[in-house]
Amino acid sequence: MAHPLYGSGPLRSREGLTARPVAGTDEIQLRIDPMHGDLDEEISGLHQKIRRLKGVAQEIETEAKYQNDFISQLQMTLIKAQAGVKNNMRRLNKSIIQQGSNHVVHVVLFALFCFFLVYLWTKFSRR
Repeated sequence: MAHPLYGSGPLRSREGLTARPVAGTDEIQLRIDPMHGDLDEEISGLHQKIRRLKGVAQEIETEAKYQNDFISQLQMTLIKAQAGVKNNMRRLNKSIIQQGSNHVVHVVLFALFCFFLVYLWTKFSRR
C-alpha cells in the first residue's frame, strides 16, 4: 500500500529511516540505517517540538478552565437575574390586584364629578 505523503514503495521519512507496513496489521516496522544522517539532531529537534506542543497544550488547558469558570459565573448571574425578575413580577401583580379596586373607585368618583360639572353648567347656562 502506498503512503499518500511519500509516494509508492516503502515509507521513507528521512535518509536512514525506512518504515514498512507489516502484512495484515496496522503496525509499522521502522528500520534505522546508521550510515545516513545524524539521529541525535533529529531526536533533539523532536524533543524541542514536543516541549513546545506541551506548552501550547497547557495554555489551551488554562484557557479552557478560565472559559469554563467564566461561563459558570455567567450562568449564576443569569439565574440570580431570573429570580429577581420573577420576584418583581410577583410584587407587581400583587400591587395591581390590591390597587385594582382602588382604581375603580377613582374612576367612579371622576365620573360623578364630571356629571356634577355638566349639571352645574347646564343649570347656569339656562339663565
